[in-house]
Amino acid sequence: MISKSILFSYFLLIILVSYNTRPSYADGPFGFHCGNTAYNPNSTTGSAYTENRKLLLSTLSSNASSTTSNGFYNFTAGQDPDSMVYGMFLCRGDVDAVACGQCVANASGEILKACWNQTTAFTAYGQCLLRYSNESIFSIVTEGVPFITRVVPNATDPDQFNRVLNDTMIDIASRAANANDPSGKKFAVKETSYAPFQKDIHALGQCTPDLTSLDCENCLRDAIAYIPTYCASSPGCNVIFPSCFIRYEVYSFYNSVSPAPEPARNPGPPPPPSPHSPSNSTSSEGGAGISTRTVVAIVVPISIIVLFIMGFCIVRRSKKTHDAISETTGATEILTIESLQYNLSEIQAATNNFAIGNRVGEGGFGPVYKGTLSNGQEIAVKRLSRSSAQGTEEFKNEIALVARLQHRNLVRLLGFCLEGEERILIYEFITNKSLDYFVFDSKKQQLLDWLRRYKIIGGIARGLLYLHEDSRLRIIHRDLKASNVLLDGNMNPKIADFGMARLFEIDQSEGNTSKIAGTFGYMAPEYALHGLFSVKSDVFSFGVLVLEIVSGKKNNQFYQTHGGDDLLSYAWRQWRDGTPLALMDPKMGDSYERNEVIKSIHVALLCVQDEIEQRPTMASVVLMLNSNSVTLPVPNPPAYFGRSRTQNLPIDQPESGTSTNTKLLPGPSVNEVSITELYPR
Repeated sequence: MISKSILFSYFLLIILVSYNTRPSYADGPFGFHCGNTAYNPNSTTGSAYTENRKLLLSTLSSNASSTTSNGFYNFTAGQDPDSMVYGMFLCRGDVDAVACGQCVANASGEILKACWNQTTAFTAYGQCLLRYSNESIFSIVTEGVPFITRVVPNATDPDQFNRVLNDTMIDIASRAANANDPSGKKFAVKETSYAPFQKDIHALGQCTPDLTSLDCENCLRDAIAYIPTYCASSPGCNVIFPSCFIRYEVYSFYNSVSPAPEPARNPGPPPPPSPHSPSNSTSSEGGAGISTRTVVAIVVPISIIVLFIMGFCIVRRSKKTHDAISETTGATEILTIESLQYNLSEIQAATNNFAIGNRVGEGGFGPVYKGTLSNGQEIAVKRLSRSSAQGTEEFKNEIALVARLQHRNLVRLLGFCLEGEERILIYEFITNKSLDYFVFDSKKQQLLDWLRRYKIIGGIARGLLYLHEDSRLRIIHRDLKASNVLLDGNMNPKIADFGMARLFEIDQSEGNTSKIAGTFGYMAPEYALHGLFSVKSDVFSFGVLVLEIVSGKKNNQFYQTHGGDDLLSYAWRQWRDGTPLALMDPKMGDSYERNEVIKSIHVALLCVQDEIEQRPTMASVVLMLNSNSVTLPVPNPPAYFGRSRTQNLPIDQPESGTSTNTKLLPGPSVNEVSITELYPR
């Protein structure tokens, strides 16, 4: 009897300890994104849309509780293209059909209240996501402004926590994207120990299963990119996009969230107790049993000792496991480097021995050739024109790191060739050449309507955000310009040459360089004049590039046709005078969204401000471009508009190290973003 009471009390104690240390997450909703296009429910089309939306949400709700849906279902309601509604739900991969059905039903009811006259809406609950739109959303990555929920206060030992967290989340992204689940789920969880005698990190990632593995991983990595800015050192965080989400906690929150089934109505009398089962009543002090108070007095110190011993053993075992993994990872790195190396003969054959006819461009570090490998794969070959300051092994290691950086808005480095004096980089071949080939050509400009230009601006911003805050390295591009942005067959932008500064180890110390690498007109004043660089140097270049995309004019040639004004000064004058649309490229015609154009110019002017601390981070830029609720600060005059005021410049650390250990300079306020702070009970 004593032993069973002790076990029961020990079990109860563990439950109470776990309960008191968990943050008070609500089941939802975390919020609603209702789009920005309202419709008139009283019109013929609006009435049809309303009815189709009701049918859609009803269908989604009825399918959510079905075991055959496997936590995901999409549906289209209506026949008329003007009133069709596309929708889907996604339930968290570890919840059962009952919990999924309840969550989707709640979301369906609440989204109608919050977004009653909107053609597009999205909401997120603790166990499910729900969305609908008047345009097809299937098999398309949708990100936009995320819902972000974080726990405060910060975790202990934040440096180690952030390092382990970053590796854990990157692994989760890869696992979820490539999950071999029979039901098709793109879902993964992982538990990682990060400090002695402290709780483990429990992480989860999931995508809608209609995405490709590549789109899923990119979506999850974009979600992870928000952690350093909004959840750094936080012991718990959610980042939720319509197409994917990630979450981590310092307690196990998955596999046990499904509610127990409700008891049957009017249950019969309970079975008689077993003669060997303990009584439910508390024993009196004069009885043969032991009082509850005595049991607790015995159990608590015993429990603490047992937990201490268990924790010590787990930590020792975890350390051994970590050491073994480290050794295995080292071996894998060597294999990875070798697998990236090409023979010179292969490259010569692919490019017809670097024939002039295969030459497709000239970069700052050497000519670029188009090539075709023996297996038919098209490649871009950059033949470096000068030797690196690094030794061969260091150069290989840098390439191996850069090759692991994968994002849909970065050109992928496939490998390298090092033979004799030849140092060659092999990239994926991008079909549509570079952005400058289109945006500055009087005939090809017509191919870039506003929708495409805005998509290009957003893609470049996400690529830079990844380089600055989510990559294994912290990369400052230093030469972002139109010719270093390539366009694929769908006109999606891909930033090129993003690893060149690292590969060549330009002389640098504490954010200073004695050799300027970049293009005048795009370079921030502190970099051009003093050799001082930071992520804000790239932000400045991005702002210049956005103004070029909007105007269709080169910054360094603008003064020739506009009375001596450079592009930045001209844009500022138009903004100051209340005529920002005068900057627009007339080749776009009338097919543009006025608010998007003005917002893009506004963001660009924030990026090119003279004072470094006034420029936003790329995380803030992405939020501003994708949100209609974030209040943008008023821009100050740009650099080069009169005399530069740059003094006592704050500098980020050089681009070595991981994103979790970097200092971010302040950007504009994003207080209106959907971010929730949660406190432990």
